[in-house]
Amino acid sequence: MGMPSGTELLLIFGIIVLLFGAKKIPDLAKGIGKGIKNFKNEMKDDAAEVAEAEAPKKVESQTTTTASTTTEAPKSTTQA
Repeated sequence: MGMPSGTELLLIFGIIVLLFGAKKIPDLAKGIGKGIKNFKNEMKDDAAEVAEAEAPKKVESQTTTTASTTTEAPKSTTQA
């Protein structure tokens, strides 16, 4: 199935005019255009959120000094 020819397009357009009326067609086209625009905007927003989530977080390095003491457990040597 390929693209409809000129006469088929005219027939389809005529049926649409009969169903919806000539005054409703521009309103339908505006509604479809707004829907597509909103969809594209949401896709961009979603892509930005995903990119933000995948970006590595910057960790601020803080220098802290802690006194660490090492204690060793006494070594026990047992001979069998």
